[in-house]
Amino acid sequence: MATQLLPKAQWESYLDTISKHLKANQAEIEVAAINLGDQIEAEWVPFYGVSYDPKDDVVEFVLEGLDHLVRHPREIYVDYGVDGLHSVEVVDSSGMRHIAKLKEVLKLPSPESCQ
Repeated sequence: MATQLLPKAQWESYLDTISKHLKANQAEIEVAAINLGDQIEAEWVPFYGVSYDPKDDVVEFVLEGLDHLVRHPREIYVDYGVDGLHSVEVVDSSGMRHIAKLKEVLKLPSPESCQ
């Protein structure tokens, strides 16, 4: 498995691709920062989608009972293995990491093949 930095030009389209393929997948949202440590915000709940809105400069993770917003994202990473996508990590402007870990690997093409 490899962690790949997603180019900003692909944020909107690749996150939309993830959302289209989620189906009945579940996710855990973890927020990590030096001053906070690792905090679980949602644990294995239905994951409905993830999107980037360039106008408002916000990434939104939509889960059952939770809309998790990441304002002014600086970087987006995807953990991608031969079997598919394992997680999406968004680093905000303050360096805080927002990680959506998928319970089941999402069988998607690599970000490079979605350009």
